Amino acid sequence: MCVPSKNSVPEPRVSCDPCRRKDPLKALSQSAPTSVSRRDASQRLVLVIVCAGVVLASLDLFIVNVALPQMGRDFHLRGGALADLSWVLNGYAIVYAALLVLFGRLAERYRRERGFLLGVAVFVAASAACGAASSLPLLVAFRVVQAAGAALLTPTSLGLILASFPPERRHGAVRAWTAVGGLAAALGPVVGGLLVAASWRWVFFVNVPVGLIALAVGWRRLPYVAGQRVLRPDALGALLVTCGIGALSLGLVNGGSWGWTNGRTIGTLALAVTALGLFAVHLARDHNPLIDRALFRLRPFTGASAVAVLFSAAFGAMLLSRVLWAQEIWHWSPLVTGLSIAPGPLMVPVFSFLVAGRLTARFGPGPVIAAGSTIFAAGAAWWALAIGLPPDYIGEMLGGIVLTGVGVGLTLPTLMATGAASLPPHAFATGSAVVNMLRQVGLAVGVAALIAVLGTPRSPLAALVAYRHATWMIAAIAFIGGLAGLALLVRRREDARIAPAADPSAPAVAIVGPSQGPGA
Repeated sequence: MCVPSKNSVPEPRVSCDPCRRKDPLKALSQSAPTSVSRRDASQRLVLVIVCAGVVLASLDLFIVNVALPQMGRDFHLRGGALADLSWVLNGYAIVYAALLVLFGRLAERYRRERGFLLGVAVFVAASAACGAASSLPLLVAFRVVQAAGAALLTPTSLGLILASFPPERRHGAVRAWTAVGGLAAALGPVVGGLLVAASWRWVFFVNVPVGLIALAVGWRRLPYVAGQRVLRPDALGALLVTCGIGALSLGLVNGGSWGWTNGRTIGTLALAVTALGLFAVHLARDHNPLIDRALFRLRPFTGASAVAVLFSAAFGAMLLSRVLWAQEIWHWSPLVTGLSIAPGPLMVPVFSFLVAGRLTARFGPGPVIAAGSTIFAAGAAWWALAIGLPPDYIGEMLGGIVLTGVGVGLTLPTLMATGAASLPPHAFATGSAVVNMLRQVGLAVGVAALIAVLGTPRSPLAALVAYRHATWMIAAIAFIGGLAGLALLVRRREDARIAPAADPSAPAVAIVGPSQGPGA
């Protein structure tokens, strides 16, 4: 929890009761005070500046999907092009996932506005380098650097908001921050389609002017937010989880071309199991692990974490499969592909703001998450049953796009708010970052699983069969996620409690990733 200062707000007690009916995001936003020394910065200006940074990180999660086919043609890729191109997505997701908790805890030691500006600067520089990349390996390398910048600016952005707004206004500020990030991610494929009409390189160059403006204004106007005395983050744990998820993705992506019984495939998957096993052992024994073991004593947090992995895997696979089908099978342009996906994002804010909160207040988070995941699964099943080789947007694609958008709008905000609001103040930072990390892990695994199921079909009919298998897989993963939410997030009478913080000086600042919808 924060060290009290003469200007700080008394820290309220946060209930860990998963059965409470009030809006969990509201509870979160009103329970994270911190000290701040202000410069010439209004609250609205702080919100605008940090939202500009969050737009960059959120938009880039999904804007690249539409550009992948054009990248493959520009780099003259053949054969396993899709497997190679998937690393433009997974390289970003894996590194972002691994560094989010690490950088979030590291940023707590230093001034927040400096961490935010550094993250934006790294992200902008890497975006320019991505746009100028002359080969796929260089592009993937610069995407990794881009992910590092995003992992630094995301936690510090919300820390600045919570420090700048009084408790009674934090609820609205956090809602706005979440909505802006979610809208940016939702519009990623649409914006990507517009930009790719000029060149795929513009999906990266577009970040540069926005980031430079945020840097210039932020340097002059963001408030000072002092760092805290906290333990150094667990770099070894971050390295192990990065190696484990990276090897798992590599094995799944290349298993079809290498052969599932090939020594390289077996060795890569064995490396993944070993690295993740070592991470689990390290987590259980280390005195300062990357993920606080006590967090998993909280039933809502455990449930939100489990559903986050499954739902994000289903979403990551769903979005990429729709883009690839539209461009590679129906031969639509990137612009038409992006516009065809747009009805899904339009459903997200409607059901997120107008429906999900009311249903959660009445029925609790478990049934809402289960309903949202089931509707998402129904959207994937629609495609599996209706899809055909002749293009038919109204009859084959639109219904699934709308249903998956509704599912994301119900599931994702409820999932994130429930996981974060179940945490006591001293665990806001690492706990909320862990849920976000698991979402990125789910995205990477979902994309890798999709590539493995699709393989390299040699005829249109074979492609149709492969895509049907993939969409049934997506539906199954989403439905299992809904069952997990119903099982782990139902109301219980007993309160879930977390052990006292090892370091009482740890700040009470939340890191709740923007609701990326229809994004992961």
